[in-house]
Amino acid sequence: MNFDDTPQEAAFRAEARKWIDANAPKEFEAELTKAPLGRISLKHADIVEVGKAWQKKKAEGGWACLHWPKDYGGRGATPIEKVIWQQEEGIYGKLTSPFQIGEGMCGPTVMAFGSEEHKRHFLPKLASGENIWCQLFSEPAGGSDVAGLRTRAEKDGDGWIVNGQKIWTSGAHYSDYGLLITRTDPNVPKHKGLTMFFLDMKSEGVEVKPIKQANGMQEFNEVFFTNVRIPDSQRLGAVGDGWNVSLTTLMNERMSIGARLATGFPEIFEFCSNLMTEDGLAIDDRATRSKLAKWAVQASGLKYTSHRAVSALSKGERPGPENSIGKLVAGSMMQDIAAYAMDLEGAAGVFNDPAVAEAGGQFQAMLLSSPSMRIAGGTDEILRNIIAERVLGLPGDIRVDKDVPFNKIPTKGRG
Repeated sequence: MNFDDTPQEAAFRAEARKWIDANAPKEFEAELTKAPLGRISLKHADIVEVGKAWQKKKAEGGWACLHWPKDYGGRGATPIEKVIWQQEEGIYGKLTSPFQIGEGMCGPTVMAFGSEEHKRHFLPKLASGENIWCQLFSEPAGGSDVAGLRTRAEKDGDGWIVNGQKIWTSGAHYSDYGLLITRTDPNVPKHKGLTMFFLDMKSEGVEVKPIKQANGMQEFNEVFFTNVRIPDSQRLGAVGDGWNVSLTTLMNERMSIGARLATGFPEIFEFCSNLMTEDGLAIDDRATRSKLAKWAVQASGLKYTSHRAVSALSKGERPGPENSIGKLVAGSMMQDIAAYAMDLEGAAGVFNDPAVAEAGGQFQAMLLSSPSMRIAGGTDEILRNIIAERVLGLPGDIRVDKDVPFNKIPTKGRG
């Protein structure tokens, strides 16, 4: 495979670089460059408001959601051009974090299953940053089993009444709309009784409670639904076909997370190149060099696996289960790197104040954030099952509840 730009791609790159140089919010450049991994925030500005302004400017210049059709707010660009844009956007891409779920997961699902009217109305506003979307899948009782959800949607005239709870919903506290998967029929096996909707997060009966994280951030939320009414026109896919609809979201999610998730390798390499230990530079130690070599190989593998996914997209293929590999490797790699960096720091590893900590406390912030990266978008165990069964073709796990009606599955406290 030739990774050099074609003449057309080189011209596109030059155009993107010129536009970014003229329009990027350079007043945040230094802060974004030094932002600890896993903790993107601005000291004197709201990251969401700054992100909205950047997204709006990108949309006006024709650089938002590049791969989307022009009718839906995009540019109709190729997957390769999208990658080029991300490379050139660089640190300013951190400002787009509030929109990644909408652009990478919700938008493609609405595009695949929404009505033409909805696509033309909602997608351009998503692309321009006017509206932010979230994904309402996980539940307290479901764990990693998305199909075990208990949020109910009951038909009521020309709409549905929803009651239940979601948890770990990223960005729900500032989102305008959300994708919501519900149980509409408890009398059939759990994967067959689900239905997908989208809803206005300001609807009556929706309550959002932020979750305070160990790293000081509040990115995740609990969301409660009490008699929330959703019009049937906001249903995505057929009644009872929510699981198939959700697969579109989940496959795009794992590709989006796996492609964008920082591993910390460039940071740990620089850190080891400059950290002076009792025995000299850390990078001169054989054990450290062995660790770095291992992570270099993993980083290279992630890069080329991502290129393979981009190549598949360029051929019109849907993101597949192989994208679980990127997220699985990147999540554990981030945690391992952060833990090793703190070991190298010794007693100083307890300091996380950027003003006094080694490397600005970036590895401490990364370690506190890394567990969530191994859960969000599918736990390591779920991803390994997907890779084993759907990529390698190994026998599937025994699932004793596969053909059992959901309301007949035994649970604690229910005989």
